[in-house]
Amino acid sequence: MDMITENKVVPKLRFREFNDYWNNYLLGNIAEFLKGKGISKSELDDDGKTECIRYGELYVYYNELIDEVKSKTNLENTVLSKANDVIIPASGETQLDIATCSCVLRSGIALGGDLNIIRTKNNGLFLSYYLNSKKKFDIARLSQGSSVVHIYASQLKKLNLNLPSLIEQKKVASFLSAVDEKLKQLTKKKELLEDYKKGIMQKIFSQEIRFKDDNGNNYPNWEEGKLNELVSTPISDGPHLTPKFIEDGVPFLSVNNIVDNKIDFKNVRTISYENHLEFSKKCKPIKNDLLLGKAASVGKIAIVETDIEFNVWSPLAMIRIKEIYESKYFYFCFQTQTLQKRIKNFINSSSQGNIGMGDIGKLIFEFPKSKEEQKKITTLLSSIDKKIESVNHQLEKTKEFKKGLLQQMFV
Repeated sequence: MDMITENKVVPKLRFREFNDYWNNYLLGNIAEFLKGKGISKSELDDDGKTECIRYGELYVYYNELIDEVKSKTNLENTVLSKANDVIIPASGETQLDIATCSCVLRSGIALGGDLNIIRTKNNGLFLSYYLNSKKKFDIARLSQGSSVVHIYASQLKKLNLNLPSLIEQKKVASFLSAVDEKLKQLTKKKELLEDYKKGIMQKIFSQEIRFKDDNGNNYPNWEEGKLNELVSTPISDGPHLTPKFIEDGVPFLSVNNIVDNKIDFKNVRTISYENHLEFSKKCKPIKNDLLLGKAASVGKIAIVETDIEFNVWSPLAMIRIKEIYESKYFYFCFQTQTLQKRIKNFINSSSQGNIGMGDIGKLIFEFPKSKEEQKKITTLLSSIDKKIESVNHQLEKTKEFKKGLLQQMFV
């Protein structure tokens, strides 16, 4: 390797058996550069003989490590990978988007057009993690263009890197790939639980599965009714006021704060206190209220788990359903494919592309006549939700852990 200088730099976080300095190199001095060959979408084949990677897939399907490949093709005369290759898009929508690197762990995979291929004797996986984190902004600055951003091998060659020994590179890469494997397992576990919940809900709300009472007897047959017949307070969307957003004010819930059927308080915007007083007359959520998206995100549903002291909600984007008996049961009802399809039928017949209070009130629900059976349904589904939340919490914590590692293990 052609070293530029001995910078005498070391990362903040390091394995204790290493203590020598990291050295400075130009990427062009430690790698050769190739270009992928075009593979169109029409040239993909699920039964193709050659696995392939198209540049757009880097943004959607892959992270720093590629060991399982999504697509296949029957194209011949393609550019094939060698294990340890690092690939990076040659074009993208934004400068930061284009700074997206992956290491291909296997040889013989066809690499599509608009892909820069970096082939090096250094550890490609280490390089992929490094370029995707500490060097992301440096790569972005090297790119060119406005509406479409490009980066070429001639620019990537100028990238300054600080690299340790090959032994340390391998250890860092192995450690980070183990963290990625944990993320992969947690993501799969979450997906399986979500699929399980969907399957159970389908069987419960189609009455394929029925509960029995404590004596082993059947509960009464289910009933059917319109939503506006099941609430003791009219369905409302509050006064149509325009929120006046300020940097430091009173929290204001919008439909964007409904994430995975929960109220997400992470990115809540705030309004002035005076504006809040105007909204709070009719738009202050209380425990067990249902908030339903009516405009841009029609059908998104959340239940207010506890009384929220200061928040108000957006009547321009949401409908409030309150004082409905066993609201948690109807919260789960709204998540079913059947109810979501009924909501979409109202949208399709609306010239405004949203759903109004009158249409919501007409929604037909099937529900157990026995409140005990309703509670058994909500208890079961709530227990599955808690498992999903637990796995999601582990997933988010592991993502934060990885983010901290990437910030501290490179220079």
